[in-house]
Amino acid sequence: MTIGFRILPRRQGVSPDLVARFAALPVANVSDSMHRMAAAGPRLRAYHASGMLAGPALTVRSRPGDNLMLHKAIDMAHPGDVIVVDAGGDLTNSLMGELMLAHAMRRGVAGFVLWGAIRDADAIREANLPLWAMGVTHRGPYKDGPGEINVPIALEGMVIEPGDLILGDGDGVLSVPMADASGVLERTEAKQAAETAQMQRIKAGTNDRAWVDDTLRRLGCAMPEGA
Repeated sequence: MTIGFRILPRRQGVSPDLVARFAALPVANVSDSMHRMAAAGPRLRAYHASGMLAGPALTVRSRPGDNLMLHKAIDMAHPGDVIVVDAGGDLTNSLMGELMLAHAMRRGVAGFVLWGAIRDADAIREANLPLWAMGVTHRGPYKDGPGEINVPIALEGMVIEPGDLILGDGDGVLSVPMADASGVLERTEAKQAAETAQMQRIKAGTNDRAWVDDTLRRLGCAMPEGA
């Protein structure tokens, strides 16, 4: 087996039950529950109109500007998979456009995260399959390889293993390691419940803001009387 040009099996993935429960939670709260240490970075932008992304990662590493392995990944994908592609962050050539998106939707792909560019941006927005990418270019891709499928990849330092949970909403994209997903879910659901209760207090005008002044005093901030 040749490193750099190979297709491996994906032996496991996050469970559908966990995917469904995470899909009801804001990405920001999941991130907070992971101590804000994981992120794919602000250069990834949503190119669909709206909607949440949640599903197990089908990982692809490709040569910049080449989509041969991305084509194969779409053909291999199971319904609900999120195809995540590390194409080196190059924006010279697009990785996919309208036709590939239509094929992916037909196969039940849940969405895409592309460390590279797309084209047919208007059609992609109208189709509204969750898709994040780094940019847009009309220049098409090559189809020569090499590349790898179902190997660990990293986007802006965020490591993604095959089968890890991929989440995305208006705040960006996050990967939750499969082995840690249950614990992260428990912490996130608790945080979400606490924030729901806080929102109710805010609307009722009963939210306690004493912590702000307490923190300023603890940090030695000089304040005028009555501030």
